Amino acid sequence: MMHYSEQEWMKYVKNELDKDVREDYENHLYSCDQCLESYLMAVEAEEDELPIISNGADFTDLVMAQIADVKMEIAQKPQTGQKKKSIYQSAFFHYSIAAAVTILLMTTGVFQSITQYAENVQNPNLQEEPSMTQGLVDKTFAWMDSLEMKNKEAGR
Repeated sequence: MMHYSEQEWMKYVKNELDKDVREDYENHLYSCDQCLESYLMAVEAEEDELPIISNGADFTDLVMAQIADVKMEIAQKPQTGQKKKSIYQSAFFHYSIAAAVTILLMTTGVFQSITQYAENVQNPNLQEEPSMTQGLVDKTFAWMDSLEMKNKEAGR
């Protein structure tokens, strides 16, 4: 992070910088404690040259009156910048479209077919084929059983 020197902050305090540069300095103060310290030291050094407010209450009243005047001017201005929202930008339009699509899907049976598909996925009726090893074991036992039967028939 780049830091500004005390001399640069002195120029800022004395209002010797351009407006854009001053804004950069102000934005930098929000994120840099080291430069804030330098700024405060510059203000303390120039404190004697700053104007003194003789009556703080009158000054406050004057500022508040000016703020009230500006608010009145803003309120009295015709607001040409505000346009009425079109029907396509209203929430009612979007909800109406969503409701219409839902009704359309319900009447065409899309939701019914989706539920049937979900049931098939949850309960598959697939017959699993036995593995090759299981088939060999079954055939071996069948062959052994047939040998036993032949031995019993021969030994009678």
